[in-house]
Amino acid sequence: MRLSSFADYAVVLMSAAARHCGAGAGLDPATNKYVKMNATTLSAETGIPLPTAQKLVSRLSAAGLLESSRGTGGGVRLSRPPAAITLADVVEAVEGPIAMTACTEMGAHDCSLEQDCRVRPHMNVANNAIRSALAAVTIASLAREVTPPPFVSGEVEKRVAEQTL
Repeated sequence: MRLSSFADYAVVLMSAAARHCGAGAGLDPATNKYVKMNATTLSAETGIPLPTAQKLVSRLSAAGLLESSRGTGGGVRLSRPPAAITLADVVEAVEGPIAMTACTEMGAHDCSLEQDCRVRPHMNVANNAIRSALAAVTIASLAREVTPPPFVSGEVEKRVAEQTL
């Protein structure tokens, strides 16, 4: 199973939004709300093509993950704190319900095997595990700067030093 490029871009865009218009540093003391950005600045920061960033902002706003406003002082910001938005929320906003197969919901597809299917219950277990894993990761955690574990960094430097001797 693989996320589409569109879903991947949505995650990248939302983590950038969390850093600038959803993280504590982005709080406007006058309004006590997070500062706003726009699709152009999000595109420039993330490298996501502007038309794609605009589509994502529209889709994520429609899903209630971003608040948008037009005009002077307009832009977008997270609709709730970054710790309250999960990967599952973002993926479902742009891709629809997370489902490994079409048969995760009874009667929601055209399958002649549905009545006697022995696989469906097992696929639901797998599907629920994937959704739970995505729901366990918040945009706040993705917005944090990641540093490699010390042993990885030290090992790489050690191997490079050994090879140059």
